[in-house]
Parts: sequence; structure tokens; C-alpha cells
Amino acid sequence: MLGSLKNTIKQLAQSAVAIAEKALGSSAGKQKKQMAVKYVVSHLPVPAIFKGFIAALLSNFIDEAVEFAVVYMNSLEDNNTGEIIYE
Repeated sequence: MLGSLKNTIKQLAQSAVAIAEKALGSSAGKQKKQMAVKYVVSHLPVPAIFKGFIAALLSNFIDEAVEFAVVYMNSLEDNNTGEIIYE
């Protein structure tokens, strides 16, 4: 079950980073990360009563998933325009 949850977190992190980028633009990196982490935690597929516990237990993993998603999104940027190319 934990492996499945980690895969879900990775997918949520990619969505969260894209949403934060659209909402806050290219600046405000710390705010975007906070927004992305909150998005991931709020969308975890676990009962609400367990979300805080799971978020605390996996906080490092969630942070790493968000950071990895940022690197991935940056790798999709078009070198000429700076815009993100969505596949």
C-alpha cells in the first residue's frame, strides 16, 4: 500500500507544480513549493483523519517529489520561449 501511495504522491506532485506555476508565475519559488505541498496533502487518497499523520510520516518524500517535479517541469521548458511544453 505504501508503494502505491508513493506513486500517487509523485503524480500529484507533477500536477501540483503545474498548478502552482500557473497560479503564481515564474517567481515566488518558496510560495509555489508550499502551495504544491498543500495540494499534494489535500489530495492524498486517504481518509481525512489520517492525512496529517501521513503528511508528517512522508513529509520528506513529499518534498522530494515536489522538487523532482520542478526539475522535470523545467526540463520541458522550450529553450527559445521559456514556455513549458506539455506532452
